[in-house]
Amino acid sequence: MTARILIVDDVPANTRLLEAKLSAEYYQIATARDGFEAITKSRAWQPDLILLDVMMPGMDGYECCRLLKDDPVTLHIPVVMVTALGEPGERLRGLEAGADDFLTKPVEYDTLMTRVRSLVRLKRLLDEWRARGDTARALGLTSDHATIPSIAGARALIVDDWEQTGQTIQDALAEDGVIPALARNGADAITMTNAVTFDLIVVNLTMAGEDPLKLVSALRAADATHETPLLLVAEAVEKDRILRGFELGANDWLVQPIDRNELRARARNQIRRKFYQDRLRSDLGTALEMVLTDPLTGLYNKRYLERHLGGLIESGKGRHLALLMVDVDHFKAVNDAYGHAAGDRALRLIADSLRLNTRVFDSVARYGGEEFVVVMPGTGPEEATAAAERLRSAVESIDFFPSQGTRAPLTVSVGVAFTPAGTGVPDALFHAADAALYRAKRNGRNRIEIAQG
Repeated sequence: MTARILIVDDVPANTRLLEAKLSAEYYQIATARDGFEAITKSRAWQPDLILLDVMMPGMDGYECCRLLKDDPVTLHIPVVMVTALGEPGERLRGLEAGADDFLTKPVEYDTLMTRVRSLVRLKRLLDEWRARGDTARALGLTSDHATIPSIAGARALIVDDWEQTGQTIQDALAEDGVIPALARNGADAITMTNAVTFDLIVVNLTMAGEDPLKLVSALRAADATHETPLLLVAEAVEKDRILRGFELGANDWLVQPIDRNELRARARNQIRRKFYQDRLRSDLGTALEMVLTDPLTGLYNKRYLERHLGGLIESGKGRHLALLMVDVDHFKAVNDAYGHAAGDRALRLIADSLRLNTRVFDSVARYGGEEFVVVMPGTGPEEATAAAERLRSAVESIDFFPSQGTRAPLTVSVGVAFTPAGTGVPDALFHAADAALYRAKRNGRNRIEIAQG
């Protein structure tokens, strides 16, 4: 997987060394000599990863990272801070500035490449969501959001068989308002993640009696947790296991003995990233809902209905399927007599009645104007006829008061068509139901007609 990487360092020898290593893996490289140039290039070039030196003149790496993470144009770009300072306090400063990781010089090649691959993979995933969200916002389907919310209320699962370490992690996370839970083994962890949605999972690789890496693999493969951030805890000498955990999909690691502040900082970064991804997913879901639903009634719209019907016919060959076309009788007279606001209320009442009187696996859509369509999979002629009569009767019983003290009748005419087992073309089905509907109109309205032949 190729990617664009920006190396920020004021020492040319350091830059050349990293550039040589990364270019050998076919990454596209750009360089910057200080924080100011890094910010400018990051905004313009949009790298997939930034390797940022801490000690630089004018603007140090901490301030540069903070500005990158405060800018909506660059906040999504992963930042790995690189320095010769290895004290825990320096790591904490970098993490609190928003860095995704902190590597100490001289950088170990295996560690560097593991972090690069992991962060680039995550960045590409987020880019897909961001692109879809940007399209939705450009179409006016979603609005811009504020910054990432507080992590208070997030849920974290700690998987650890040693009570003291598990309690230390729980207490540290609770200081930020995170709600922790503890699993003593992998089996309990799987059970708990199937029952509760977690925003972070912390796995101790030193657990006895089982292989925690099997749990990491299982969590990444499970639908409920395949995108949940995984934070590994291990002894410093367990480098090979940590790197293997990253290959399996872990997001971050922490070495023992645990520094509570570093743990909190790494947990905050991972949870905030998940919240960001969740927000992008929610934006897309909202956009899709707006595109595929009718804003007045909340029912599906014509676009969704036609695609859904085609899919049902294609995937359900050999099964009956019924289509009911429902048209409101004399609806123009309602608008003319009481106004369009009253007409809109009538359509909402009818939509609610159709929704309440169909099965959960039936699809109800507003097809246009005062016309509705109900798609009923697995439904033969007798069931479809009974369903149409039930809907007609339910609409007739609606109490519609367009003005105070005035009750106006609402009725519908229904045309019913269905596919014989093993056949069916969407256009033909619509045409047959429409023809039946017009017969119902000609024959006096407030009635149902079945498609002929």
